[in-house]
Amino acid sequence: MSRARLFFSKYGLDVLIVIAAVESAISTARRDDPGHPTGPLLLFEVLAVSAIVLTLLARRRFPFGAPAVTWLWSAALSFVDGLLIVDKAGLFLAGMGAALLLGNLPRDRQARLGLAIVLGGAAIVIYNDPNHARGDVIFTPVLFAIGWLVGYALRERTEQTKAAEERASRAEREREAAARVAVAEERGRIARELHDVVAHAVSVMVLQVGAVRHRMPETDTEDRETLTNVEQAGRTALAEMRRLLNAMRHDDDELELLPHPGLGNLDALVDDVRAAGLPVRLEISGEPVALPPGLDLSAYRILQEGLTNALKHARASQAEVEVQYTATELRLEVRDDGPGGPSTDAGVGHGLVGIRERVRIFGGGMSAGTSRTGGFVLRAQLPLDHGAR
Repeated sequence: MSRARLFFSKYGLDVLIVIAAVESAISTARRDDPGHPTGPLLLFEVLAVSAIVLTLLARRRFPFGAPAVTWLWSAALSFVDGLLIVDKAGLFLAGMGAALLLGNLPRDRQARLGLAIVLGGAAIVIYNDPNHARGDVIFTPVLFAIGWLVGYALRERTEQTKAAEERASRAEREREAAARVAVAEERGRIARELHDVVAHAVSVMVLQVGAVRHRMPETDTEDRETLTNVEQAGRTALAEMRRLLNAMRHDDDELELLPHPGLGNLDALVDDVRAAGLPVRLEISGEPVALPPGLDLSAYRILQEGLTNALKHARASQAEVEVQYTATELRLEVRDDGPGGPSTDAGVGHGLVGIRERVRIFGGGMSAGTSRTGGFVLRAQLPLDHGAR
């Protein structure tokens, strides 16, 4: 059924055109009116009416030419035989379809020319009919003009639909571009922070190696030389990391002279949010463990972003922060009772992108969305064994 539906959705109109051509050919061959043609002339008329209808099969390649030829060929054949075109259902449907196609042309000039062809062709066909009534010369062209108007109206709707699709597509591309920029910016920020953490660790290592080297006896030349090489390599690596860090900073980035925060600064963060007007309940469960600096910083940033969202965008009256230490992972949760959920503006969108990137770096998982009881919930899990490696 799905294949048949797909076939008729794509070729259904072509099938109708072929059926109309067959009907027109049969009607022409079975004519019994006085003076109906016979012999070669009858064969010519059968082929001619079939060609009139089948011309519409070329409508995709010749959107103007195919329906225009249908009407022009019909008008020309009416001079050969005035009864050839009239009173055939297949030819009537072909003429109405051609009128609709001419009205549906995207160019106004072609569409108006098509209307003139329809009106002129219909008038000629009716005028050449020896049995036509006086009013048919006006009524019949008007009838096909209505078909042209239907096509014209559908064209306007089609253009509006295409314009809406283009706007939606452009908006989607802009959102995707903004998301890519947000990811790149957040990755740069995370990289700068982690560079700071690693640079501090390398500095400590270099100082400790230097201290050990100075305490060693002068006679232990081989070990002193080894430690000197380690110290020199550490200083070189530190210089390169600082150079890379400076290259990653933007011109408007401020130098961070204070140590990066961690979960040890969580009480101060909660106090700041309370001072801003949002009551916050903090709950810490499990046995706290010493976290690697990078993991500690990322956990703090995740909770900071969750509280910032609850304060600025969720229109919440209360928020809850839960930090749970387990044997294998650190679980973080920020919940609020706001009715609006997260904002879709760039700030919050970028914030969630940042959380996702931080969680991904440490091999964790996250979820963010509206809870069943209302409000917005942000959850993140950071593996402790992964962060320690």
